[in-house]
Amino acid sequence: MAAGGGSPSIVEFFGGEDGYRCGYCRSDTGNISHGMWAHSMTVQDYQDLIDRGWRRSGKYVYKPIMNQTCCPQYTIRCRALHFQASKSHKKVLKKMLKFLSKGDVSKVASEEEPMDSHIEDVATCDFAYKSESQVSQSDLTPLAVDQAERVENEDEDSGETKEEGNVQKVESDSVQICADKDTPVPAEPSHSAKAVHAPPKPGKGADLSKPPCRKAKDIRKERKLQKLLQNQMGTAEGSQLQGDQTFLLQNSKSKTNQPKNIEDFVFAPLPDDARHKLEVRVVRSSPPSSQFKATFQESYQVYKRYQMVIHKDPPDKPSINQFTRFLCDSPLEAEHAPNGPECGYGSFHQQYWLDGKIIAVGVIDILPYCVSSVYLYYDPDFSFLSLGVYSALREIAFTRQLCVKAPDLCFYYMGFYIHSCPKMRYKGQYRPSDLLCPETYVWTPIEQCLPLLEHSKYSRFNQDGKAVDEGRLKELGRVRVLHKRTVMPYSVYKKRRKGPSDEASVQQYASLVGQTCSERMLLFRS
Repeated sequence: MAAGGGSPSIVEFFGGEDGYRCGYCRSDTGNISHGMWAHSMTVQDYQDLIDRGWRRSGKYVYKPIMNQTCCPQYTIRCRALHFQASKSHKKVLKKMLKFLSKGDVSKVASEEEPMDSHIEDVATCDFAYKSESQVSQSDLTPLAVDQAERVENEDEDSGETKEEGNVQKVESDSVQICADKDTPVPAEPSHSAKAVHAPPKPGKGADLSKPPCRKAKDIRKERKLQKLLQNQMGTAEGSQLQGDQTFLLQNSKSKTNQPKNIEDFVFAPLPDDARHKLEVRVVRSSPPSSQFKATFQESYQVYKRYQMVIHKDPPDKPSINQFTRFLCDSPLEAEHAPNGPECGYGSFHQQYWLDGKIIAVGVIDILPYCVSSVYLYYDPDFSFLSLGVYSALREIAFTRQLCVKAPDLCFYYMGFYIHSCPKMRYKGQYRPSDLLCPETYVWTPIEQCLPLLEHSKYSRFNQDGKAVDEGRLKELGRVRVLHKRTVMPYSVYKKRRKGPSDEASVQQYASLVGQTCSERMLLFRS
């Protein structure tokens, strides 16, 4: 788990939204959601929010009103450590390998790839503009902590416990190459196996006390893969290999009668005369790293062309301002933890460089328990590479790599699954995956959800009729409020407030974010 940030999350709740245009069914007013502007947010708070059905677009964080919106959007996650690529997934991976090795541009039949992109929320930036905060930065700066504590102690019911710990904010663009720590290594017992070998009798089989013999072919393959990882991946992904690299190499050996995993394709050695070179770099986008700033214009041009060609945007719509607010600005604080990934937590751009040119960018958040995919854009000239599917598979592999250093980080969140929109069902093909119950916020295997969704577009997945939301609001008075630059519990703020009561709005906010987040985050009140 990530360490707590140096400053608390500060949000401004806007309540239930009026209906917006739906990007799935094209309804003009059917898309209904709650929203709030996040001035700042810790990665733990955002992790807890997406586990309650929230999602961000820039600094705007929204939650569909599931039983009212035209196309219910269910949070979906893939269990990355157990992911098995499907036949169509492997075709996409093989297609990339053929292109890199031989320059082959043969196309896979269109029905094998349901969507050009694995992320769909192109329309979400529209309501982010309408709901942008107008509060000045000075109003958002809390007074000294000791004064805030005195105010909080005014009310005897505000027994808040403050989390301590300063997080060192170190800018880092390096990403370690690693793999699933719990995957048994071929020719070695798994962690749970307790095999006892008796000493071999002379002349009776192999000496189990010595390393097993290996084929020269496997040794050559391992050496070639090691050379590839050292020379091809570049400083962005290759600076933290060593022990994790050794595991990856072992895990990538050929396995008898076992299906290949995505690492076998992604890190497959290329011939010395390969036609193309692909490099994936992970750069921090917020706060922007030097590498992010240096590649900003090139990345933006890819985005602009993608929006115009793939989504038919007019030339003036994908502006630099829109690109920045939609895909570069983030409320997430950059955080580092001793048991966290080398690159830290927060918001990043995963850039795909082909022969020294950016051809695609995956916008991702790295959180305590997951890699959360935000958006993908790519150069339309390379549509034949099925970059939407390819990047999703690379992000799953990336999640598995991060999990070696950060064992809790083992899920890949794909945003929303929309069953009522047939073209959006493709996310269910990344299995095993779970959907979030919209009432109790428990994860349910997608196989159990699909029959319910076939019957009704809105469904409660938790079949225990007595089950309730365990994280529901229990004490409204403990909700933390930022009022006139002073932090206080709602019970104190309620007494101090002048004018009409806003209890209904605060109650709605706290019910949606849950008791835990409502006590950690600061709700701005003017």
